[in-house]
Amino acid sequence: MNVLTVDWKPDKQSELPLYKQIVEYIKGKIAKGDWPVGSQIPTQRILAQAFEVNRSTVVTALDELIAEGLLEGKGRRGTRIINNTWSLLASTPPPNWQSYIKAGIHRPNLPTIQEINRLEFESNIIRLGTGELSPELFPKDEMKEVLSYIPDRMESLGYEEPKGMMYLREQICIYLKKFGIYASPASILIVSGALQALQLIAIGLLQPGATVLLEKPSYLHSLHVFQSAGMRMMGVPLEDNGISIKEVAKYRKLKNPALLYTIPTFHNPTGIVVPEEKRHELLGVCEKEKLPIIEDDVYRELWIDAPPPQPLKALDQNGLVLYLGSMSKTLSPGLRIGWMVGPEPVIERLGDVKMQTDYGSSSLSQWAVAEWLSSGRYEQHLENVRKKLATRRAAASEALNKYFKDIATWKTPGGGFYIWLRFRTYLPMDKLFKKAWKSGILLNPGNVYDMDANQHLRISYSYASMKDLEYSLCRLAHIVRELMAEGA
Repeated sequence: MNVLTVDWKPDKQSELPLYKQIVEYIKGKIAKGDWPVGSQIPTQRILAQAFEVNRSTVVTALDELIAEGLLEGKGRRGTRIINNTWSLLASTPPPNWQSYIKAGIHRPNLPTIQEINRLEFESNIIRLGTGELSPELFPKDEMKEVLSYIPDRMESLGYEEPKGMMYLREQICIYLKKFGIYASPASILIVSGALQALQLIAIGLLQPGATVLLEKPSYLHSLHVFQSAGMRMMGVPLEDNGISIKEVAKYRKLKNPALLYTIPTFHNPTGIVVPEEKRHELLGVCEKEKLPIIEDDVYRELWIDAPPPQPLKALDQNGLVLYLGSMSKTLSPGLRIGWMVGPEPVIERLGDVKMQTDYGSSSLSQWAVAEWLSSGRYEQHLENVRKKLATRRAAASEALNKYFKDIATWKTPGGGFYIWLRFRTYLPMDKLFKKAWKSGILLNPGNVYDMDANQHLRISYSYASMKDLEYSLCRLAHIVRELMAEGA
């Protein structure tokens, strides 16, 4: 996986040939240690794009560096920086950073996820799988107003207490009541998004070797939060209306898991909403088995057709559920503000762990979220978002019916961001991903959420513009048909 970044372009007005400038740039990167020995050089295509030169110019530069012994071509495995001629650049050999990288306890992202994270920031790509609100839905004017009020309220931008700003936690208490969750500020921890909450749980509550149950497929399969902390992941099959409760009980007895992670409302990636009766049943089984639950509820407010059933946390009478909420999906991921609700000793423990990791979430962001909640602007914003998402969902459904009806199946979700598309025949996801990317479309293949989901895509109608949504689905259908014709 390419992780090296090109942050320079050759001077086309210089007398020095372009390929020579590129040679000197790469030598400089190696000499300063920015590009360590063992690192893989970006592909010729990527380098040509970054340097804004012909591919032949890049090939000439790389050939010279290979001839000097600084690089080694590995054919299909790419070109790497080697250390057998380091004396050309320095008298003292550098540390082998690749060995350090490999020894780190936190596992790297899946290669496809790394590629997605890199490509998302290319200006000419259509992000057809991104799980965020479109920039078109960002409430710019309202955010200006909110931020203008903050200086009159805050006395400083210092650190907040371990659990987070008291005023924000009080506002969250008021907000959660509308879902039937009655929590005190002492039982709420402010986190930098729901993902940090999962990281805190992994290192603050669980033992290495513990097993975490979760839906199969699940967003969490695309990350290594628990595995990097030494935990095992055990997928529990999904039924049409949510996780298989019978299988939860079976796995509990067979694998002795530590807890269950679930997204019961507008599930990521399938869009499923667990009905109320099944929520009671799931909670009952977990209570009987003494199996704690992490309820990830970040999509709750993104309903389109009707409000979803109450959260599991609202039904919880025994402190079994750790409840996660966030502003990342509904307002702005850049605020990095979420919350966890749970028993006070758990919140105290994780608040202490959080202070040891980042000393608290951004004070400015906490003030901003508190103002959004207390002023009533957040509710108004959500109403607008739901209307816009309804329009986008309708456009995506229309395009899917037009272009995919004979090659795929799907269910229209009642809210959230995602349509879980299933092709009627097997398609190699790696080929589809690459062909779409070369056509300017970035996909989220199903196999990053479940390694067996080789006929699925997570389609998002929340991010791309309306025009790009229609175009990209049309183009994607054409690419799929090409692959099918090739018998790929």
